[in-house]
Amino acid sequence: MKHFLKETDFGVRELAEVFARARTFKRERGRSGAQPLAGQSWAMIFSKSSTRTRVSFEVGIHELGGRPLFLNKNDIQLGRGETIEDSARVLSRFIHGLIVRTYAHADVERLAAAGSVPVINALTDFLHPCQIYSDAFTAAERWAAPGGDLVAALKGRKIAFLGDTGFNMANSWILGASHFGMKISLGGPKGFEPGPEIRALLKSEGRTEEFQFTTDPYEAVAGADLVYTDVWTSMGQEAEAAKRLALLKPYAITAKLFAAAKPDALFMHCLPAHPGEEVEQAVLDNPRSVIFDEAENRLHVQKAILSLLAGGK
Repeated sequence: MKHFLKETDFGVRELAEVFARARTFKRERGRSGAQPLAGQSWAMIFSKSSTRTRVSFEVGIHELGGRPLFLNKNDIQLGRGETIEDSARVLSRFIHGLIVRTYAHADVERLAAAGSVPVINALTDFLHPCQIYSDAFTAAERWAAPGGDLVAALKGRKIAFLGDTGFNMANSWILGASHFGMKISLGGPKGFEPGPEIRALLKSEGRTEEFQFTTDPYEAVAGADLVYTDVWTSMGQEAEAAKRLALLKPYAITAKLFAAAKPDALFMHCLPAHPGEEVEQAVLDNPRSVIFDEAENRLHVQKAILSLLAGGK
């Protein structure tokens, strides 16, 4: 049984298959086709609020013929009145798959280990693999020749990630870039660099620490094919907001900083964005900003992931 908890849970061939299926789902959306989740119910346990993740998964499960069952943290006894392991064992008797959006990455690992159905990580404080696959697919669509190899289109490309480079989105891009054959440069203040957890994961998988970290935002962006940022204050960090804003202000993606990347560089943000904080409105509105393409592609890529885990063609 397969799970998707981190970017490298799918090998290179499976990555290519996910991208190929996503391309087909996107092209043929609205037409009648195979429904690999027909007759299946997939539960969605969300401890964190969401717009794109929840809607894209619910719609995706429905379009693949399945039934989404949304459960917020107040609906069930997960980790509160019942152990995570027992919840996994019970739910496995009812459902065909589980999608989890929560805080501790260890919780999704425990659910996967104890249950007997596929588990998808829809975000933890450590990693956000569904977002990274969708982002990579979005970039590959722009870089590949029509009908060309999407995975090959990523190889050798440089992504610059600015802001808090020690949190889940940066962690996922560090792991994802290594998996996709991309280069990654991270820019942020001291104290916001990649932490020991992502370094330990890279080591455990036999991957060298190929990422670069710098406190100079222009050095990070120089020669980048893709410039990426995320909000500076994530859920659970609200008490630190003022301090974080002050420290991270030099790493905001301004039009001037974006211009330091390659002339045809793309801009991405996983959304929601805070214009005037981590990015200028002018950058969000730039013709090379693909923020809504990457948001849409969450649907197509997650349908590909769901169909692959369900064993459908």
